[in-house]
Amino acid sequence: QVQLVESGGGLVQAGGSLRLSCAASGRSFSSFDMGWFRQAPGKEREFVVAIRWSSGITRYADFVKGRFTISRDNAKSTVYLQMNSLKPEDTAVYYCAATTSPPGIGTEANAYPYWGQGTQVTVSS
Repeated sequence: QVQLVESGGGLVQAGGSLRLSCAASGRSFSSFDMGWFRQAPGKEREFVVAIRWSSGITRYADFVKGRFTISRDNAKSTVYLQMNSLKPEDTAVYYCAATTSPPGIGTEANAYPYWGQGTQVTVSS
């Protein structure tokens, strides 16, 4: 049974940084893609970034390029999201998601069957 547990959210001022963690358990994730999505109040869940566990290939949403970085630690089965230069519009619940690797890294939420509980990120102006 796949389990994803996020941590690291919190309140930060604009321009600040946070690092989110997603601890994955339940099976080997070597054939998985791991993604981060976010959902702000009143908005749809949107893709942020994903990484293919086996190769480290990444895919970023345009609005986070140059500010956010995804990485993984194989030994800890953990995926990280380093968020720098945070903006108030980054305020959202951030979710970790996982899927068995399709031909291309997906950006649609419905392509990811496994989800964590989410962690709140609030950026004050």
